[in-house]
Amino acid sequence: MRSTVVGSYPVEIKEPSTTKDKVLKIFGSYDPFKQSIKQSVFSQLDAGVDIISDGQVRGDMVSSFSKYIPGFKIEEGNTFIVSKIRKPTGEISVKDLLYAKKLIKEYFNGNVPEGKGIKGIVTGPSTIIHSSRITSFYKNKDDAIIDLAHSLKSEVDAIEKKVSPVYIQVDEPFLSTGMVNMKVAREAIDILHDGLSVPLAMHVCGTIDGAYKDLAKFNVEILDFEFAGNNVNIDVLENNIGLFKGKKIGFGCIDSAKNEVDSYKTTEDLISRGINIVGEDNILLDPDCGLRRAPMDVAFDKLKLMNDIKDKYH
Repeated sequence: MRSTVVGSYPVEIKEPSTTKDKVLKIFGSYDPFKQSIKQSVFSQLDAGVDIISDGQVRGDMVSSFSKYIPGFKIEEGNTFIVSKIRKPTGEISVKDLLYAKKLIKEYFNGNVPEGKGIKGIVTGPSTIIHSSRITSFYKNKDDAIIDLAHSLKSEVDAIEKKVSPVYIQVDEPFLSTGMVNMKVAREAIDILHDGLSVPLAMHVCGTIDGAYKDLAKFNVEILDFEFAGNNVNIDVLENNIGLFKGKKIGFGCIDSAKNEVDSYKTTEDLISRGINIVGEDNILLDPDCGLRRAPMDVAFDKLKLMNDIKDKYH
């Protein structure tokens, strides 16, 4: 049994402290987010997380991708589809992931323990399109979703090739809403999955009681759901475990909607129930969702609590 995070972590933007960074800022080359990535990576590792993220420090899950993809336009924080969606203008997350991976090595003085690593995270095509407004070119969202899947495929392939992650996660919170054409959503995930040599995971927020039959059919190795802040999902999983045969379960056991540290006993009982349903070898512990909105100390304590319980099983 290993632990991971869904993705985002609290961001603390720091002013340059070294002479080099101060000079870089003068010339407009200082990256204020590098220190945030380092803080995020080290915090996750300090808390005992096995498969970390880069902290997703650069913005919200939609604009972080759409601003690099021709066909999208961002105005006043809103994303619009204004023309045909094409391949990204460059790699979107690879640079940050490589830096985060380098930091793992630095943290462990070059001797990274077995089981520790990083995952790539891409916001899913259905979620990006349903979070955007079509103003021209596309008559429906479904065609835009497929074009965006082909666009994001280049990012997924770049992450696999250059970062060598433990796995790649696609965030698709919209799939639990009933707003998405599940057939098209599955086709989009098939496009992202094609030819991958690392596992593909799909994270879906919300209550899955109306979508679990469709979600079980997606061509992914890992399905990640929330169970701490959603008491319906654990019953759905338990009563329908046969549908998820052959898949690992990302088991949200920390309530990311609450800005306070979870109850140790409640979390321990939930994890125990999850293991009884899925088995230790098929479960990945993580928070329900990203932790960006939590205070820094609370986010850390939540992860630490989760990993302290995980360590009792080793």
